[in-house]
Amino acid sequence: MTLPVDLKDVEEAQARIRPHIHRTPVITCRQLDLQAGTRLFLKCENLQKAGAFKSRGACNAVFAASDAVAQRGFVTHSSGNHAAALARAADRRGSAAQIVMPSNSSEVKIAAVQGYGAAVTFCEPNLAAREAAAGEILETTGGALIHPYDAELIVAGQGTATLEMLEQVPDLDAIVVPVGGGGLLAGTLVAAKALKPEIQVIAVEPRGADDAYRSWKSGTWVPSVAPQTIADGLLTSLGSINFKIIRKLVDVIWRVEEATILRAMQLILERAKLVVEPSAAVPLAGLLESPELLEGEFTREHKRVGVVLSGGNVDLQRLRFGASTPTT
Repeated sequence: MTLPVDLKDVEEAQARIRPHIHRTPVITCRQLDLQAGTRLFLKCENLQKAGAFKSRGACNAVFAASDAVAQRGFVTHSSGNHAAALARAADRRGSAAQIVMPSNSSEVKIAAVQGYGAAVTFCEPNLAAREAAAGEILETTGGALIHPYDAELIVAGQGTATLEMLEQVPDLDAIVVPVGGGGLLAGTLVAAKALKPEIQVIAVEPRGADDAYRSWKSGTWVPSVAPQTIADGLLTSLGSINFKIIRKLVDVIWRVEEATILRAMQLILERAKLVVEPSAAVPLAGLLESPELLEGEFTREHKRVGVVLSGGNVDLQRLRFGASTPTT
C-alpha cells in the first residue's frame, strides 16, 4: 500500500519551514531515566515556536500555499496548539487567520491565538460544531482550510521533529509519542521507519480517549465519542489519512491512566525542570505504567528511547498535582 506521505515530503517540509521554527534541543535527565528504567532523550517541542510541535505542520501548510491562496487567508478549527501555530504562521506570511475554538478552550491557548492577531470564533465543544463553524467562515471568506491534523502537509511538517531528533541522537532504539488526531504519530512513523526501519515507534494515549488504540486493534477506524481526559490536546478523533500510516507502521499503542499522566507531568517539571502540558507528559506516563512493553533483543535498561515532549502550553489553574494546602 502506497502511503500518502513519504520521507521526501518530510525532507521538503524541513527545508521549507527551517527559517520559521526552532530546531529544538534534545536533553537528558538521569532522574527520569531512573523512574522510567531506561535511557531517555527528550525532544523539547515544548520549547518550539508557539509552544508546540504544531508550528511545524502549520508553517509547512501555510508556506506551501500559493500567493493567491495566502491572500484569501487561512481558516482552521482547533482547541489550542494548532490554532496558535496557524495564527503565528499566517502572521509571518502576512495573511489573515480565522480560528474556530471550542467554548471550553484553555484561556492560555485562547490568549495565545489572539496574541498572534487571529480572529477567534467560539463554538460548542464537539467536532460537528467545529466543522460547521469553520465551513461557514470558509464560505464567507473564501479562505483556505488548514486541517489541524489530517492533511498531508501537516503530517510531513510534524515528521520534521523526528528528522531532527535522529540527527541529534542517531542511535535511538525507540521513539515514544502521544497520539490524538495522529498527525505527529504519522509524521514520526514516516520519518523514523524510512531512516531506521528497525526502530520501534510507540504511541501512547489516555484510556479516556483511546480511539487510536481501538482503531489499531480492530484494523478499522473507530471514532472518538465523548472522550474524557486532562490531556486536552488528545481529545480529537484519529484522522483518516493518519490512520492509513499508523495502521501500517506503528509497533504498538499503549493506554495510560489519568493519575499517571499527572505523575509524569510533575516528574518532568520537578526533575527535568521543563514546563509541559498534560498531552506532552503522556509518553512518559506510558513508560512509567507499561515497563514490560519495550520490546527487542536488549534489556529495557540498555535501550535508548526518544520521547517527544509535544507542547508546553499548560494552564496551571486547571491542574491539581496534590491535595496539600499552604500553611501560614
